Amino acid sequence: MWRLLRRCAVAAMSSGGEAQMLSLDFEVFGKVQGVFFRKHTQKEAKRLGLAGWVENTTQGTVRGQLQGAGAHVRDMQAWLRHTGSPKSKIDRAEFNNQKQIQRREFSDFQIIK
Repeated sequence: MWRLLRRCAVAAMSSGGEAQMLSLDFEVFGKVQGVFFRKHTQKEAKRLGLAGWVENTTQGTVRGQLQGAGAHVRDMQAWLRHTGSPKSKIDRAEFNNQKQIQRREFSDFQIIK
């Protein structure tokens, strides 16, 4: 019985199920600096089990990269679009370079100073 369940799980993962790993870049525009946006982004990414990084830009935006399970990456995209840190005001979030990956390039989620 266990072998049958294991084979089904492996088949679901290999057929594009939720276990697929994604990587994407993001940039968030609005009042996102000086409001602990990076810290809250790191906390949410870690809660979702994502890896990657986040940093402030000289243009007043926040950008970074997310890697992890597809469903969790999509949850984080929604968080970056609509939630952010309590004192932030998000105008928009852009996502680029989405691709499937075999394994993460990062071991955890870091704030780049």
